[in-house]
Parts: sequence; C-alpha cells; structure tokens
Amino acid sequence: MTAAIPVDPILVIGANGKTGRKVAERLLSQGHVVRGVSRSTELRFDWNDRSTWDAALRGARSAYVSFQPDLAVPGALTIVSAFFDDAVRAGATRLVLLSGRGEPEAQDAERALQQSGADWTILRCSWFNQNFSESFLIEPIRAGVVALPVGFTPEPFVDTDDVADAAVAALTQAGHSRQLYELTGPRAISFPEALDRIAAATRRDIRLLRVPAADYRAELARQQVPDVEADLVLYLLTTVLDGRNEHTTDGVQRALGRPPRDFTDYVRRTAASGVWSA
Repeated sequence: MTAAIPVDPILVIGANGKTGRKVAERLLSQGHVVRGVSRSTELRFDWNDRSTWDAALRGARSAYVSFQPDLAVPGALTIVSAFFDDAVRAGATRLVLLSGRGEPEAQDAERALQQSGADWTILRCSWFNQNFSESFLIEPIRAGVVALPVGFTPEPFVDTDDVADAAVAALTQAGHSRQLYELTGPRAISFPEALDRIAAATRRDIRLLRVPAADYRAELARQQVPDVEADLVLYLLTTVLDGRNEHTTDGVQRALGRPPRDFTDYVRRTAASGVWSA
C-alpha cells in the first residue's frame, strides 16, 4: 500500500539563491515536501508578476520568503505586503522572512509581516560570507584586485549555512514563533582583513583597491549594469557598511543553541573547493 503524499508542502521562494537553495536542501534531507520556486523553476514565481503567486502558495502552510533583489529597492514594501496578504488568504500560517541589518526599508517589510496575521519569524542578517564566493566579488578576487568604495569599517559577516539552519528550525520546530533573530558572525572584520584571509588560504596576492563611489558607479555603467542594480550595490556598500552594523549579536545562538560559524572556517572550506583559483 502506497503511503499518502503530504498535501502541505513548504514553500521556498528564491530556491536558486544563496540561502533558498540551502534551505530547500536541508528540508528535503529531513523528509519534508518542498516546493522550491523562482523565476527559472518549472513552477514559475516572479515577484513582479502577481499572477504567479497563487500556484506557488496553493496548499502551502509555511514559507521561506526571500525577496529579490533586496528589500531595500523602491517598491519592495508594496510587493511583499501584498504577498503576505495573499499568503494568509491562501492558508499559510507560518512565514519566515529573510531581512537585512541596517536597512530601514527592510525593517518596514518586517513590520508588514508582523501585522499580517501570520505566525512569523524574521532573520535579520549581516552581509553574507558567501558574497565573496557566490556573487559579484568572485571575479575580482580571482583577478587579485578588488576595487570597492569601502574602507576599514568592520562587518560581522554571517555564513549562509547559519541562515539556512535558522530558517529550517523556524519552519519545522516549535519555539520560534514571533521571534526576530539578528544573525551575525562571531566577530567583525574589515574588507581588507577578509581579503587577507582569503589570500592566505589560497596562497595568492589579493588586495583591496579603494575607489570613490562615483568612479565605482561609472565602472558599473561601463559594464552595462542596470541603474536599479547599480543603485542597490552602491547603497549596500556605502550606507549599510558605514559602521551601523559593526556590533555582533547572539541571534545564531538564540535560534540554534550554538555559536555562529567563523569567517576563517568559511575561507578554509571555500579555498579547498578551488572556486577562488586565478
């Protein structure tokens, strides 16, 4: 006799992203039914196309919500607020939101979730370790020169493995209802320090070249990066990394009962994969 298939999949929005992919993998490994969606999945989900939301939400009682490209972009609050309303009307009772530290716009989205009527958990995150290996920094690191409009302000980079672990706990375990977890690494380090650690682990010369924000924007324009994306990158580099997020928190410890992963451990693991090879 064939066992009945559960009818309440866990929805993972952004299933191909840095955190969504890991959330989906962990849930599947635990035996949960997962509905991973993005703009490129067979069941398409597009934040800018509300007609794609209903099919994704159908039958899902819980969801991991990762907004693309970032909650700080203009119009994001309106979109996610509408999604929260649709999710609650569709029967979703537990929503876990990926949010960003030091972003007033992201905190507006958090409040919208808290007022939605859903059982919520918020993961308010520092910059990801994986931005150095899965994002726009990887090619400059491979080239050995990382030109950025940043200085020596420390940032307690957080590992996406910790974010995914916290998300899965919030989606599947009791005790995380109406909790806001501010997730950071165990210590704050500057961009030059981060690159020094990557250089040491890869036995290569990698340096930071500080450039004015205007010059960096001009380079993005030369590379034909759309204005919306360029605005977001500049905002994150020059505003969110202005020192407001320098302090560490106990969010990972509260959510998972263990210390957060260290940046040095991330570098060691990632360097062994060869992803930073020139």
